[in-house]
Amino acid sequence: MHEQAFIELGIVILTTLIICSIFRMLRQPIIIGYIVSGIVLSPNLLGMLGHHDGFATYSQIGISFLLFMVGLGLNPRNIREVGKPAIVTGLAQVALTTLFALLLGQLFGLTPLYSLYLALGLSFSSTIIIMKLLSDKNALETLYGRISVGFLITQDLVAMLILMFVSASAGGSDLASTLTALLVKSLLLGGFLYLASVKALPWIGNKMARSQEMLLLFSITWCISLAGIFALLGFSLEIGALLAGVTLSVSPYKHEISAKMKPLRDFFIMIFFVLLGSQMILADISRQLGLILVSSALVLIGNPLIVLTVMGRLGYTRKTSFMAGLTVAQISEFSLILATLGIKVGHIPQEIIPVLTMIALITMAGSTYFIMYSDRIFDRLSPWLKVFEKKGKKIDQSSHFEQDEHKIILIGYAKMGVPLAEAFRLLGSDFFVIDYDPQMIQTLKKQDIDCLYADISNPDTFEEINLAKTQMVISTIKDVHTNLILINTVKHARSKAIIIVLAHQIDEALRLYEQGADYVIMPFHIGGHHTSSLIAEFGFDLDKFVLEKNRQISKLLIRKGLSKKPLL
Repeated sequence: MHEQAFIELGIVILTTLIICSIFRMLRQPIIIGYIVSGIVLSPNLLGMLGHHDGFATYSQIGISFLLFMVGLGLNPRNIREVGKPAIVTGLAQVALTTLFALLLGQLFGLTPLYSLYLALGLSFSSTIIIMKLLSDKNALETLYGRISVGFLITQDLVAMLILMFVSASAGGSDLASTLTALLVKSLLLGGFLYLASVKALPWIGNKMARSQEMLLLFSITWCISLAGIFALLGFSLEIGALLAGVTLSVSPYKHEISAKMKPLRDFFIMIFFVLLGSQMILADISRQLGLILVSSALVLIGNPLIVLTVMGRLGYTRKTSFMAGLTVAQISEFSLILATLGIKVGHIPQEIIPVLTMIALITMAGSTYFIMYSDRIFDRLSPWLKVFEKKGKKIDQSSHFEQDEHKIILIGYAKMGVPLAEAFRLLGSDFFVIDYDPQMIQTLKKQDIDCLYADISNPDTFEEINLAKTQMVISTIKDVHTNLILINTVKHARSKAIIIVLAHQIDEALRLYEQGADYVIMPFHIGGHHTSSLIAEFGFDLDKFVLEKNRQISKLLIRKGLSKKPLL
């Protein structure tokens, strides 16, 4: 029995490897490769995933690890900053999509209950897919990434309430008592998590961090245990795993935890997407093709437009609103779960499953491309998106500077800002910082450093900046596409300005040089040169290396704000 399960897992991984290799050669998103692998391995074709409960368990582990790592990046302070727009946008999108989909159901002659289930299915987005795509794109820390995570969590909570309502209506349970019990459990769990994050977890983390293996084991234990506790108390595994990560987001060891969990997450989340693909029932859908195509268009185009409109009314720039809107351009795995429950309690016919399955496949594939190529899409559509912006000052574009002309503009302060600022001061030159991190902007304001809170890839950003006397522009942003936009913008506005940008790959650096960069910072290249210089200078003298180590620790502590004096 165990040998058979082992062989089946090997076949699943091998098949996925082959299919994903083909997709990689075609430069297609890897998630689509996972889903297609699931379809190939489904009971309708190879029949490898239809009868093994172990794969469902692996899938749940993958979801838990993914959301746990997302939670590690969700500092509670950041959550508070985007709380209002996330809740307002999430609720508005669910309500408006449901309304439009209800009208759509009436146009196609569906029964009221069928229309309602279809409408609810179209209104919820896949938290798992979006988390994975934003993580792959390193966009979880961006403003639109934080807002997207916020309204996805809002959707999940609404989805949980709907599932409870359907279950209660089918079993004759008292909904009021069910909701009361849910509220009590929420308060108790909230109190427990607060005490754990403030009192217990810091102490445990310090003890476990003495061994990297123990730190990894503790992280897995906390993630799986909390997810299981939430499931036992009537919540979802996903919420428990996410909050497990949030409680550790203030830990000084969160980066070590994240690095060690990443390989586990990638393996198990692959199983999730393969299993998701295997469950997509592609039955005879010719009679419902019109409904499927129009519903898919509503999700792929209508949902982003709703978010774009709501966030625009709240005062966000069209770039932030557009990027956040693309994250809701697919339906959730919850849609299939809700439909299955509706069939079980006798509310709707079985034929809704193949309809939602096809809509899921179309919208998941479409939204994956939307998010992967969102910058390019925005560049093309930007002129037509101005209509969605509210006039006046934008929430995500505030400024703090005393003069409007600067010799040096620094884009992105967190990584290299401190040493560069010291160099600017030695030159006796005034400088100006553009950053997309609201916390960093607050820090710069306290230090009386001229700054602008804005997204540099937004074409309108430089309209607020006077480049007449700018002699140097430095970007520490690692996104090549953004740096290419920057080079083009600055060259047109101030052709004599020196442009310095960042790259991690040789091909990227050469491309930036071709487009007009005057110097490209390559951290690994510079780090290698610096280390080789130290070795050549110090040789095997341990004392000199210890002295250099202490100097570096001193600088790191000063940057982190933990110390104001150098270590001796």
